[in-house]
Amino acid sequence: KLRWPQSSQKTNADYHHLLAWTSVLNGEMFNYQLSGMLMQLYVIYLPKFLFWRDTMLSSGCLRLLMFDYYNSMLINTVDEDGNNVELGGEFALEENEHFNNMPVNTLQSDIQIPTNVYNKDPNILNAIYNSEALNDVFILNFQKDPTLTWQYFGSSTGFFRIYPGIKWTPDSNGVAAFDCRNRNWYIQAATSPKDIIIMVDISGSMKGLKMTIAKHTINTILDTLGENDFVNVIAYTDYVRYVEPCFKGTLVQADLDNREHFKMLVEELHVKGEAKIKNAMKESFKILNEGSMCNQAIMLITDGAMEDFESVFEEFNWPDRRVRVFTYLIGREMTFAQNTKWIACNNKGYYTHISTLADVQENVMEYLHVLSRPMVINHDHDIIWTEAYMDTVVSRLFTTKAQSLLLMTSVAMPVFSKKKETLSHGILLGVVGSDVPLLEVMKLAPRYMLGAHGYAFLITNNGYILAHPDLRPLYKDGKKLKPKPNYNSVDLSEVEWEDTEEKLRTAMVRGETGSSSLNIRASVDKGQVSVLDFNKPLFLRTYCETDIDPGHRKYSQLQAAIRYLLGKEPDLECDEVLLQQTLFDAVVTAPLEAYWNALMLNDRVEPGLETAFLGTRAGLMRIVRYAGVETRVAKRFLTPVDKDNLYTIDHFPLWYRLAVENTPGSFYYYPVNDKGPCRQPSTSLSFYLMRHVPDQLIPRFIFSPQEVSLFDYQAMCKNSHHHASSARPLLSVSVISYSHKQKKVDALQPCDTAYPGFMYDSSVREANSLIKCGRCQKMFVVQQIPDSNLVLVVTQADCDCSRQYGPILLDEHNATVKCNRMKSQKVRRRPESCHAYHPKENAKECGGASAISLSLSLFSAALLVSSLLHRWT
Repeated sequence: KLRWPQSSQKTNADYHHLLAWTSVLNGEMFNYQLSGMLMQLYVIYLPKFLFWRDTMLSSGCLRLLMFDYYNSMLINTVDEDGNNVELGGEFALEENEHFNNMPVNTLQSDIQIPTNVYNKDPNILNAIYNSEALNDVFILNFQKDPTLTWQYFGSSTGFFRIYPGIKWTPDSNGVAAFDCRNRNWYIQAATSPKDIIIMVDISGSMKGLKMTIAKHTINTILDTLGENDFVNVIAYTDYVRYVEPCFKGTLVQADLDNREHFKMLVEELHVKGEAKIKNAMKESFKILNEGSMCNQAIMLITDGAMEDFESVFEEFNWPDRRVRVFTYLIGREMTFAQNTKWIACNNKGYYTHISTLADVQENVMEYLHVLSRPMVINHDHDIIWTEAYMDTVVSRLFTTKAQSLLLMTSVAMPVFSKKKETLSHGILLGVVGSDVPLLEVMKLAPRYMLGAHGYAFLITNNGYILAHPDLRPLYKDGKKLKPKPNYNSVDLSEVEWEDTEEKLRTAMVRGETGSSSLNIRASVDKGQVSVLDFNKPLFLRTYCETDIDPGHRKYSQLQAAIRYLLGKEPDLECDEVLLQQTLFDAVVTAPLEAYWNALMLNDRVEPGLETAFLGTRAGLMRIVRYAGVETRVAKRFLTPVDKDNLYTIDHFPLWYRLAVENTPGSFYYYPVNDKGPCRQPSTSLSFYLMRHVPDQLIPRFIFSPQEVSLFDYQAMCKNSHHHASSARPLLSVSVISYSHKQKKVDALQPCDTAYPGFMYDSSVREANSLIKCGRCQKMFVVQQIPDSNLVLVVTQADCDCSRQYGPILLDEHNATVKCNRMKSQKVRRRPESCHAYHPKENAKECGGASAISLSLSLFSAALLVSSLLHRWT
């Protein structure tokens, strides 16, 4: 049963916005606790961000030509003579458990700069110098709150200051492709939700390298969009063509699936015909007229605009100019530069000239800073919370059962210039942020209070999961664990799929309060029992927070709890309710240990009994071993490596969850191996002892009325296909690919699967029948074992039915169904803040001045030289 609290208290609008991003529905207490935490984070981070901003602004505006800083790519690097390389130097690094055992420097931040940005550019040096004061702020923050993780500042110039300092490892190509301005936390903090129409010229003049650059420009623009944005892509010549006909005349959410779908279609574009921009521009304005009315923009990608297009703007965009037009002139020719720039400058946009692939990234990012102008001029400090994402080292540190707890969310806000002389320019300095592990948030809804089968979960305003026990962001590719391409865009309806009418999802997204009941199907038994001797109760849950004070990190949970209860560590933050429940359980179950020992001393232990154990809801365990580790069959059971069968922060043990579902007074048997045949004297019969989940071939006949369909919308399937390597695979990072040869890729891709499940019918005591399997018939007998969950199955061994029943996959969608599914818009809630317009904005800074003036100066110089030569001759 999922419940929302009824509350009459009004909350701050900004705080309500934060709460809406992470909705927990499982009782008043958890909602109250989560609300308190988010408000606490709001109170903590807002002053810090404001202080960071003021620190940035008070650092002056000295123009520097030389300034040494710690470049994270170059630190601790020496040249052939053994000397530190420039911008390197000695940078002390020490492994830190709080930061996933990464080597870090908690006394210093350092700087990362992407390869495509010159690390000695005067603008970069000046911005880094102005941000030096942040180093002391980061250190002070971490000293005051040791639970903080990464703190960082992403500059609009391209550098990334991170604390604690780390050694940045380049990718396999030896480049630093990471650009902070491309990260969701930067983009979401810098801009409001946006509707984007990308118009690309595919006329004959765009052939060759121009088209390659244009395609990469489209992909880069798509990479700057997120789940709060909407988009469409139009290709034009003398007619208008939607790259996805299914999306004709509409905008679709720029989630990962749609963005990757657009990229795939863009790669298939071919040039032909003559460019006519007028009709395509009209179509774009008509689509945007049905949009969200927040930030709206048209991205024009062309090698030149020759038509008379002024009438289109007069009809659709002037005088309000609510739609910005950004123009990207492709190629080295500057013949139509003035026309292309005129379009941008007269529609509050920005003009850039892209002549090579290397120019794309930097030029595309300019549009974000233009869209941020109204927010900057308003001095609005919008704190944003991002969707879930995975830390870069988490895949090799995978230890927890609930994979969603590996994820993080970022809290960030913009930093801008408050100088009066540049107020109308709306100068964005960058974005500051910090990471918040979702594990810390989910601790506010402890499992011992929810019960063995209860769970809490978080979703975003778009209905995407932040944390959920059934969110599986990782998949196994060979021996490696990798993040799934769409791990942070899994909708709630894809894990709570019994909510067919999406009542629960809709209520949560809209921020409604109340209560709701929903029947769900879930497989309790997730795997086999696989199976230290403990003479004392085993504490594996978080009873006391030992990470806050560095002096407490040396204590185990048991040591911390004892010292807190004895009054030796009164400053420890401990869960007193959990401790009280555990102490109560320890007192009540204390006689059991003497009873177990008496059985062993009196030699009354039945043969084959290896371990006796007890577990309580509070997480206390008592264990006694009747057999040594050498003679035990289940050697791993209840050892530290047996994660499924121990209490952890995210789940009850598997045996506990199974047992509480059992009928009181009966035994629950959990065989280590329940698939192999028993020893049998006859070669024509096989004997099986089975648990509640029957063998595949039996339930299809006996329990067919109880068969149910289960779905997995997070599956990964092999999908062999051809693609151009310039269209990046779903799992790749933002690295420019200069090779365009066709190659075959046989990789796992996200897919949907269906598989049968069976409801155990306890009323069937005994059954027997025949199953026809090809050319033979298989006889079987099924009989329940009284007072247990076991079923005895006897079948013929000389008739093989294993090949008759294979895995079941969902059928491929036909074109119409697939189109409808892609266009379908689930209920979502747009972020409350929208900064699309400010009357004081100076739209005259619309780009291209340096490029054009440079060409004019070269032209003037050429004329002068020509004149001198003429006189000399």
